[in-house]
Amino acid sequence: MIHDFGIVWDERALLLSGLANTAVISTLAAIAALILGCLLTPALMSKQRAVFGAARLFVDGMRCVPFLLFAYIVYYGLPSLGVRFDNWTSGLAALTIYNAAYMAEILRGAWAVQPREPIEAGIAFGFPEIRLFRRIILPPLLLSAGPVLGNQMIQIIKDSAFLTIIALPELTHAASSIQSRHYVPFAAFITAVFLYWGLCLVIEAGVSSIGRVAEARR
Repeated sequence: MIHDFGIVWDERALLLSGLANTAVISTLAAIAALILGCLLTPALMSKQRAVFGAARLFVDGMRCVPFLLFAYIVYYGLPSLGVRFDNWTSGLAALTIYNAAYMAEILRGAWAVQPREPIEAGIAFGFPEIRLFRRIILPPLLLSAGPVLGNQMIQIIKDSAFLTIIALPELTHAASSIQSRHYVPFAAFITAVFLYWGLCLVIEAGVSSIGRVAEARR
């Protein structure tokens, strides 16, 4: 067993490269998904049936499709329609679009329980809808939804492991490569588990910081 971990240690450059790729694509996807989620949230709260219906259809559709299947569609299915992406672009697009639906639903739920007084005050002062959302609604929304958004960011890190199916050189792909060449499955995959755990601990620390800021604002 010690010898197996020694093999993994010798392949540490490959694992660290996979870890870096996982961190980069997860960070980019989380930022992009949060931005798209912020744009979708007003549509989910819209009183116009067509706008609300389109946003709700997208959100419910993404939430009901397994991420692995969606990644297959983006990478293998879209070329049938003449749309081709490389594995990096496909992975980033799949993670972003899929998780944007969850981000939007999280923000919608947080918006629904926000106190009405600041919003009504902004309306009374004549704030346009876009400025009202950006200045009055969004900041407390992000703070109050911080822990749940953090959980979704952790989910993005875990979802990124599925991208090994499209040969994206992330952490799981690196561990699988080590296992296939040296046949040390336990050592390779348990090491990957601890590296994923480390990434998630970083997210948890950030969420805790946001929670302290939110508590200080109350």
